[in-house]
Amino acid sequence: MSGHSKWANIKHKKARSDEKRGKEFTKVAKEITIAVRTGGGGDPEANSKLKLAIQKAKAINMPNENIARAIKKGTGEMESEAIEEILYEGYAPGGVAILLDIATDNRNRTASEIRHLFSKNNGNLGESGCVAWMFKRAGFMSINREELSLDEEELMLAALDLGADDVREEEESFEVITSPEAFMEVKEGLEAQGIKLEDADIVMLPENSVEVNDLDTAAKIIKLVDLLEDHDDVQNVYSNISIPDEIMDQL
Repeated sequence: MSGHSKWANIKHKKARSDEKRGKEFTKVAKEITIAVRTGGGGDPEANSKLKLAIQKAKAINMPNENIARAIKKGTGEMESEAIEEILYEGYAPGGVAILLDIATDNRNRTASEIRHLFSKNNGNLGESGCVAWMFKRAGFMSINREELSLDEEELMLAALDLGADDVREEEESFEVITSPEAFMEVKEGLEAQGIKLEDADIVMLPENSVEVNDLDTAAKIIKLVDLLEDHDDVQNVYSNISIPDEIMDQL
């Protein structure tokens, strides 16, 4: 679990420092359109997948008209290209597993570009199934320790009562893990109790992590993941990397 946590922290720091709002809007708009098409229509109260996507859009201050347009593309009220969801799998330097959520209107173009990014940066795009077995789909919530008014035991009781599977302690945060099915109920229940969630999403969590102690290898992995995250068709990048704090400090 620590591998995901440390990578989540890297992603948060990157997101705060980068000015890539337009790209963020495009990715969340795709997520909204896909949620409408696959999650049960354009009503967020009847489509939890859409409800979560809209919450993400509002968290990055995406304009309401953008949200409405993405919903209409999903319902067919507006013309839209066919977007295909694909899972890509591969390896970064050091044998670290990489799992990619892809949303594309051109599978061949995307595959070629992603393969190029891997090969150019000391990794390789693998066959279907090569790393997916190392991850499990789960609800994930992160709570900043400094912003939590409850103590750990109270948080654990509140989360478990709502249906969470586990509450885990990290150095700077607490993590709440749920099944995908219980995610929305636990999320909304914690928020109703005044608990601020720093991160909340349904993700692919690594079952085990690969610790990278070499500075050069860690730098290459982070560069590859950054490039993959920046690709227009990559919705999410998941990894089983674990980088010790002393290596992260040098990076």
